[in-house]
Amino acid sequence: MFLIEVIGIEKKEQRENALTNIGFNQKKLEKIAIAGETGSGKSTLLKIIAGLTQPDAGKVLFENTRVKGPLEELIPGHKGIAYLSQDFALPHFLTVEQVLIYANPLPDALAETDEFAHQLYATCKITHLLKRRTDQLSGGEKQRVALTKLLLTQPRLLLLDEPFSNLDMLHKTQLKGVLKEISERLNITCTLVSHDPLDTLSWADTIIVIKEGAIVQQATPDIIYKQPINEYVAGLFGKYTLLPSSISKALLGARDKTKGREGLFIRPENFIITKSPKDLSVKGVVQSVSFFGSYYEIEIKVEGIVLTVQTQSQVYVTKGEGVFVSLTI
Repeated sequence: MFLIEVIGIEKKEQRENALTNIGFNQKKLEKIAIAGETGSGKSTLLKIIAGLTQPDAGKVLFENTRVKGPLEELIPGHKGIAYLSQDFALPHFLTVEQVLIYANPLPDALAETDEFAHQLYATCKITHLLKRRTDQLSGGEKQRVALTKLLLTQPRLLLLDEPFSNLDMLHKTQLKGVLKEISERLNITCTLVSHDPLDTLSWADTIIVIKEGAIVQQATPDIIYKQPINEYVAGLFGKYTLLPSSISKALLGARDKTKGREGLFIRPENFIITKSPKDLSVKGVVQSVSFFGSYYEIEIKVEGIVLTVQTQSQVYVTKGEGVFVSLTI
């Protein structure tokens, strides 16, 4: 049995379709990320799953029970589902400890015997913050406290709306670790949406890509990254080159399968540069060489298009030099 079943969800906003025939299933402990550009309908979908927005058509089943919308419930929301919005707020001038006591229905929430609460504080990395006031916390610390506040209700499904936005790299990495532990140690299923899908590749089991309110691709992170269905999906997950059939045929030979398609999507790390020709290679001219610390990025013009090549080894090539390019795939 699936934990969540999303069936034929439709939603209109200002006479335009915000969501069109959205459907997918989520197993218990499966981590799903919903990706797409700003305004694609990600947050609206998450709120419908949480029971905070009423769909115009379709339904959401949570543990085989329909999630009712705000037009059907006096207090919006569904028992067992927790939703952390982008605009979470904590009470001012209270300590973290006080915020969590008020949030937890258990009267002895902070007692030494409350093993779950203390495990949760450790998992969310806020134990050292308990005596601090909320107005003394950083953005990343506030977000972890707000997350802990929700988790004290012991939900089975956690929905996170843009959890990595406005976080620096340090706090973003820390939050990713927290979310991983939440799933593994607390047996809570997580779904999140992100406008920066690169944040989801190392976290999700399944990625659902939405464009203009419709699902365009649903697959594992590996397939989404390496085999994007179109340029929209390819562009969401990093740099790429769309090779025309003439170049892909020269690079792949008999393995080329681009006939009838718009071309072949190639990531920068899948190119190899050599000074001399080799089987299945094309000649090009170096346009630029940039150093990014852990890798070099080289732009090479081949038959009128520019290939973006990424390599971790030092490459002794200069602008204007002729080189040969082949593929690792």
